Amino acid sequence: MDNRHYIRSVFLFILCIAAHYRLHAQDKVALPAKDSAAARMLQGVTIFSDRSNPVSPVQTLSGIALEKMNSLSVADAVRFFSGVQLKDYGGLGGLKTLNVRSMGTNHTGVFYDGIQLGNAQNGTVDLGRFSLDNIEQIDLYNAQKGVLLQPAKGFAAASAIYLQSRKPVFGEGEKTHGKVAFKTGSFGLVNPSVRLEQRLSERLSAAVSSEWLHGNGRYKFRYTNGTYDTTAVRENAAIDAARVEAGLFGQLRDSSSWQAKVYYYNSTRGLPGAIVSNKFLNGQHQWDRNFFIQSSYRKQFGKRYTMLLNAKFMYDYVRYLDTAIVTVDGPLMNRYQQKEYYISSANQYRLTSFWDVALSADFQVNEMTAVNLDHFAIPTRYSTLAAAATQLRLGPVALQGNLLATIVNERTKAYTAGRDFHRFTPTILASWQPFGGEDLKLRAFYKNSFRMPTFNDMYYSTVGNPALRPEYAKQYNIGAGYARNREGFLQFLSLQADAYYTHVKDKIVAAPGRNFQWMMQNIGSVDIYGIDANVQLSPVLLRAVKTDFSLKYTYQKAMDMSNPAEVNYKDQIAYIPVHSGSFVAHASWNRWDVNYSFIYVGERYFLNTNIPLYYMEPWYTSDVSVTTSLLFGGKLLKLTGELNNIFNQYYDVVINYPMPGRYYRLTASINF
Repeated sequence: MDNRHYIRSVFLFILCIAAHYRLHAQDKVALPAKDSAAARMLQGVTIFSDRSNPVSPVQTLSGIALEKMNSLSVADAVRFFSGVQLKDYGGLGGLKTLNVRSMGTNHTGVFYDGIQLGNAQNGTVDLGRFSLDNIEQIDLYNAQKGVLLQPAKGFAAASAIYLQSRKPVFGEGEKTHGKVAFKTGSFGLVNPSVRLEQRLSERLSAAVSSEWLHGNGRYKFRYTNGTYDTTAVRENAAIDAARVEAGLFGQLRDSSSWQAKVYYYNSTRGLPGAIVSNKFLNGQHQWDRNFFIQSSYRKQFGKRYTMLLNAKFMYDYVRYLDTAIVTVDGPLMNRYQQKEYYISSANQYRLTSFWDVALSADFQVNEMTAVNLDHFAIPTRYSTLAAAATQLRLGPVALQGNLLATIVNERTKAYTAGRDFHRFTPTILASWQPFGGEDLKLRAFYKNSFRMPTFNDMYYSTVGNPALRPEYAKQYNIGAGYARNREGFLQFLSLQADAYYTHVKDKIVAAPGRNFQWMMQNIGSVDIYGIDANVQLSPVLLRAVKTDFSLKYTYQKAMDMSNPAEVNYKDQIAYIPVHSGSFVAHASWNRWDVNYSFIYVGERYFLNTNIPLYYMEPWYTSDVSVTTSLLFGGKLLKLTGELNNIFNQYYDVVINYPMPGRYYRLTASINF
């Protein structure tokens, strides 16, 4: 019997024992009414948060809702936000990056516990390496987080994803919490995880979270080249990854608070590559080691002044192997190292009951080396950011504005360095609540932002261009939101809609240069028009059943405005669908939860020229999950079964990177 059969047999054995125990427990055990494992059993959950933000559009997934989204990682969960395109290269180990409102991955900041995750080499953050087992809340902000007290980098990105890790919460007399979980399923998935929370003293607690992910990555996919149609199996997509996080959380006697976190991720994965010219197997492999340590301290002085300090050190190591490229030393093997040093100070002062001001300053150093490459630039980037911000609350009107100053200095050891850079970028946000008794809000914002060229853009091999300018974006948004909570048939209702226009200039693209040699250049220009709309409601359809529904829709016209003389002028840019959306339905009865989710992505083109040769068909997926909760030996046991892509649709998110068809996942977890 191989490992997969053994794991499934063990899981089925646990399921049978739990079902047997459940039948007897229902007759013999009286559940306590106070806070206990039984009291914390799932009794229903609102799919999306009704938390509103006074000035900037925000979408939120939090708490138990994250467990209902048929999602293994953060990347899987954020697919359900409107205005989002997820680039997924397929399988358990495939790279997963986020694109918000068609602006490109590098325009979206990703923050973990309030401090930005970075990658100066390519500007992307692989959301697939952040498990939902340790995430408490995910927020997506267009423009920026609508608060004054935040690091200067919080004012910089065109949009931002905030990941909030779980923090220990103890009741009276409690000292230890924990959770052990085990997932298995298709593609040889083996995913055990454990989380332990400990109260060390009255004002100090700690948490440790770890997991191991293994999968062979083998799944069937459909392949057609116009001549024949066949079904093949994805090869060289195996992954082994381990993640460990540890955090300390302190509360001082003067009401100040602090936290420190250590994160380590180690993975080895095959890179199956694109299927081109009937080539199904690629000999590429990648090893990653990601480490960071960060800390945060917050203190309030009296009733007017609040201070926030952050610091971080990051180390990344990547080893890349390509057996198809043979050098004088053998197959191509590249090794890259990155280091990041970061400090930040944010200060907020309340001038009056309705007027606040803030000043934030960040300093960051990014270093990169290529261990075994000759004539590599070895760049070092020094970034200084300072933001002055203010907020006014004038009755039903809230106004917020900030001016961000960015100074970038760059040095290299073996190459021409990029030019020093400085820029001021403003942002204005406003909201108006016209009716005091109703939670109807009208909002608008203007934001000017940019993203710096990455080290790859400037120094990679022969295509890098140190003379690149930053890629600029101007965003305009107007929208409205309405939310209410009431007794009766419709207990919760939320309606949100935003219309927006964005202009991106000096877009960084690869294009032929002198002697037809490809080089990164600032020649792109894009106009983006869009609408994001969503409806969320919780009706009482049956007395004993709690239900939640969410419907989200995005319309986007993202047109290439680079050159009026080109054939692709005003064509939709690559991979951006005009229409996309999602639907989620959840029902909770007694100790059972059922969740159904649907994602639709309309027709697209994989190049900026919209001709039939580059056309990609629409795709959709339907996922369903069932969860039950029960007491087992006084502990809370949860069992979940998932069936994903239930109609077994074959599709590509990125051309020639086929996605899995139908697959399943089984999860057992116990809280103590």
